[in-house]
Amino acid sequence: MAVTATMVKELRERTGAGMMDCKKVLVETDGDMDKAIELLREKGLAKAAKKAGRIASEGLVKLAFSADGKVASAVEVNSETDFVAKNEEFVTFVEDLAQLALTADAADLEAFKACDLKGEGTVQEVLNAKISKIGENMNVRRFAKMKEDGVVYVGYTHGAGKIGVIIGLKTEASAEEVNTVGRDVAMQVASMSPKFVNEAEVDPEWLEKEKEIAAQQLLNEGKPEKMLEKIIPGKVKAILKEVCLVDQKFVKNSDQTVAQYVAEAAKALGKDIQIASMLRYEVGEGLEKKEENFAEEVAKQMGM
Repeated sequence: MAVTATMVKELRERTGAGMMDCKKVLVETDGDMDKAIELLREKGLAKAAKKAGRIASEGLVKLAFSADGKVASAVEVNSETDFVAKNEEFVTFVEDLAQLALTADAADLEAFKACDLKGEGTVQEVLNAKISKIGENMNVRRFAKMKEDGVVYVGYTHGAGKIGVIIGLKTEASAEEVNTVGRDVAMQVASMSPKFVNEAEVDPEWLEKEKEIAAQQLLNEGKPEKMLEKIIPGKVKAILKEVCLVDQKFVKNSDQTVAQYVAEAAKALGKDIQIASMLRYEVGEGLEKKEENFAEEVAKQMGM
C-alpha cells in the first residue's frame, strides 16, 4: 500500500512522533495505522515525543581526544534534571557520543544523529530508547570535531561535565609535552569565558555594537559628544583585553597575560607554541532553566 503524506500527518498528530519515523513505520506496516502506532510505541518513539516539549537544560559536556592529540571532539547532551545527568547510563551515553564525534564525518547535527552508535542503532534511535527508559526528555544539543594540520589539542572539563574546553595549540611538540600549558589555558577559558582567541578573530559587527554601547554609556555619564572620539578607542582597547584570550590576565599569575605565559612555556620547552583555536561548551547556556530542587528531582524520579 502506498504511504501518503496525509497518512504520515495523521500518524504524527496521533503519536507526536517525528515525520520520518512516522513514514518509516507506515512503510514497515504497509499503511496499517494501528500497527504503525503500536510499532512506534514499541520503539519508544511515541513516548519520547510526548516528552519532547519539556525543557532540557541540565546535562553533560564530554570531550574526547585521539591518542596523539591531533583530533578532538566535544558533545553536549541535555536532560531535564541534574539528577539524570549524574545517572551512570546517561554519563556513558554522552561519553560514547564524544568518542563517535571523534571518528564520525558528520557535516551537521542531523547527520550526526543519523550515525550508527556501536551497532545499537542511530544516535537518535538510541536517544529515543533512553528517553523512554529513563523517563524524561533528553536532547543531543551540539557537537564539534576539531582537526587542523600542525595543531594538537588539550582539554579541561570543569564541574564533572558542566563546562568543557578544548584548546588547539599550533606546535611541533607532542600533546604530552604541551599538556600542562594547554590545560592551564583551557582552565583560563573555562573560568574567564573569552569570546575570541585574539584581536584578528574579533567579529567586526560585534565590535561595532560594543562601540555603540560604550558611546551611549559615556553619554549617560554626562560626557560631551564631541569628546567621544577621543575616549572610545581607550574603551575599545579595554574591552578587547577582556574578550581576547591571549590578552587576558593569566588567572594563575595576574602579572602576565595568557600570551606571555604561553611564550614562557614555549621557551622552557624549546619549541614554539601558539594558541590556534578554542572551544568552550557550558551546559544549558542560552537555554531557559527550570527552578527545581534536589528533593523534587528525587520525588520525580520515584514517581511520587
